[in-house]
Amino acid sequence: MSLKEWIKESNNIVFFGGAGVSTESNIPDFRSDNGLYKKQYPYPAEVMLSHSFYESNPKEFFEFYFNQMIYKDAKPNKAHLALAQLEKQGKLKAVITQNIDGLHQAAGSKTVYELHGSVLRNTCTGCHEKYTLDQMLEFRDENGIPRCLKCNHIIKPDVVLYEEGLDERTMMNAIQAIAQADLLIVGGTSLVVYPAAGLIRYFQGKHLVLINKDKTSMDDIADLVIHDSIGKVLSESVELYD
Repeated sequence: MSLKEWIKESNNIVFFGGAGVSTESNIPDFRSDNGLYKKQYPYPAEVMLSHSFYESNPKEFFEFYFNQMIYKDAKPNKAHLALAQLEKQGKLKAVITQNIDGLHQAAGSKTVYELHGSVLRNTCTGCHEKYTLDQMLEFRDENGIPRCLKCNHIIKPDVVLYEEGLDERTMMNAIQAIAQADLLIVGGTSLVVYPAAGLIRYFQGKHLVLINKDKTSMDDIADLVIHDSIGKVLSESVELYD
């Protein structure tokens, strides 16, 4: 059986994706040869994206964040569009993503569980006023730190930093979706970041499919493993209707 046939016969599909879904929209991942962790900075990327670094070095944190984590011109790619199409057909019940770029929603997906938050949502740490990404970029002080217009506290992105816990409700929704799925498609993730990678163990359905350019530690438990471009695989496997 092929992925296309499994998709055709399934009515409760869940997609779980990582950075590899966004790289085809020219957003760098973290761990590949060209990834964020291989670039040279004053501190390792994991340190600069930690909660304690954000608190103790806000100027350096936001300089790194705005330069390396924000890709305003990125557009949804074939993978995002194929998944939105599957949801439209009533087959895909949820997208669970480790990405923070909002491209699944931009492609038209409605049920998206963002495990690591989103750069598009931002909240004042003082009065909890909400801000858009454009406002974040606009309301920066002389040190490049975004400040609330109402109370002048720092505006923090709704992104899960290292040392911070994942949102419980989002995790519960993701677990429930995976537990109820008959087909789980996992794509563009090396499955090394926990607790997100551990979500796969909640799957009890018929078919587990892994799509990733490189091998993962979970290849041996999958029913189908495809080492190829996720945009290519999904667009070829989803029947496109108007």
